[in-house]
Amino acid sequence: MSTETPHSADESESDAGGVEETVDPESVAALRAEVEELREELAEATTDSGDDQRSMTIIATKGTLDMAYPPLILASTAAAFGWDVVVFHTFWGLDILHEERSKHLKLSAVGNPSMPVPNAVAALPGMDRMTTRMMEKRIADNGTATIEELIETSLDMGVDLQACQMTVELMDYDEDDFYEGVTTGVGAATALQHMADADVQLLV
Repeated sequence: MSTETPHSADESESDAGGVEETVDPESVAALRAEVEELREELAEATTDSGDDQRSMTIIATKGTLDMAYPPLILASTAAAFGWDVVVFHTFWGLDILHEERSKHLKLSAVGNPSMPVPNAVAALPGMDRMTTRMMEKRIADNGTATIEELIETSLDMGVDLQACQMTVELMDYDEDDFYEGVTTGVGAATALQHMADADVQLLV
């Protein structure tokens, strides 16, 4: 019957030392370098994901008081969240960008289901002027920003307010009458490209 002889402390240390000696230092260094490279790639991917900027393109086609607010409110709000925002104004939407006309936009009473008057009454002379004054009073009483203030805010926040070049020529607008900071000379093809690249597209 054979008996096993216990290993001495010196022998255990020798065995452990033998295991350590079998590890290739170059392999360890290579492994550490690979781990460090993966960490850098992960950090870069996380940074890129965090910097992913959303974008929105709005096509503004109407120039009445009630329809001037939606594109400007949405644009300025999105810009406040860091979005890249473009508002392309075409046809009557150009009145929003006109420094003088934007201060006198009208609210149409005819065909407006929100107006508490029938169309026969809404069509009477002076009704648009009356409904516009009612809305302007409500805006003032509520402390809501004016169209002029929303335009200035949007421009200050980096919103790209664009004027359709074809409409400028068609309606004989003077580009010097637009607010300072408005982008002119923009064609439909450019607007379409913005829409194709944007995360959100809206037609107002």
